[in-house]
Amino acid sequence: MGVVVSNFHLAKLTAEEKVKLTSGKDFWTSEHLADKGIPSFRMSDGPHGLRYQALAADHLGINDSVPSTSFPTASASAAAWDPDLIQAMGKAIGLEAQSLGVDMVLGPGVNMKRNPLCGRNFEYFSEDPFLAGKLGAAWINGIQSQGIAACLKHFAANNQENDRLSSDSLVDPTALHEIYLEAFRIAVTESHPEAVMCSYNKINGTYASDNLYLMTQVLRQQFGFGGAVITDWGALNDKVAALNAGTDLEMPGDDHY
Repeated sequence: MGVVVSNFHLAKLTAEEKVKLTSGKDFWTSEHLADKGIPSFRMSDGPHGLRYQALAADHLGINDSVPSTSFPTASASAAAWDPDLIQAMGKAIGLEAQSLGVDMVLGPGVNMKRNPLCGRNFEYFSEDPFLAGKLGAAWINGIQSQGIAACLKHFAANNQENDRLSSDSLVDPTALHEIYLEAFRIAVTESHPEAVMCSYNKINGTYASDNLYLMTQVLRQQFGFGGAVITDWGALNDKVAALNAGTDLEMPGDDHY
């Protein structure tokens, strides 16, 4: 399920090799260190069906994708109020990921539908954090039962597409935890995803990738998350702040780290 770099491996790596592993190799794969026994792993979009590009991927994502099953979107499947159904869907996506050599699927999305004009609301389960969290956990349990890693997204308070790369979600602590973080808490504690994807936006003045409070104090210490934090594609802002905050992997490949 993904690639785990153990303390045994880390002890044998140079500083340069460790830095290399904090950035992607290309648009969909992580870096590798073949001589140290650390392979790359391949990621794919696909909360409701894999969008796997077999050829060289482009940053617009318009290259042909390998045909795969298109399941109902999260907004449609959530209307069933059926965690068992969502878990079965996750399991089926995991089986397809296995057949294509995909190690991690970038999903599910459990953001709140705060703005009805958000262009990606169809990817999210609900405006109800309890329902979103329970269904997100079911999806993760399904896909990870097949040995495929899930990447829970987009952490956090990323609820609109307008100025998505620079918007600042100003939210008080009570609303933040009871509404915008609750679905993530449920999903993390009930399904233990291998990865969490941080969002593009700022939260109370600090970009998600650089946000020590969210990435370490909330996600790791309060929620008990033990996996990797991966940036949304191109979401890294300050490389030093991101590392100090607890962001592990910058995607896609770049030279920021």
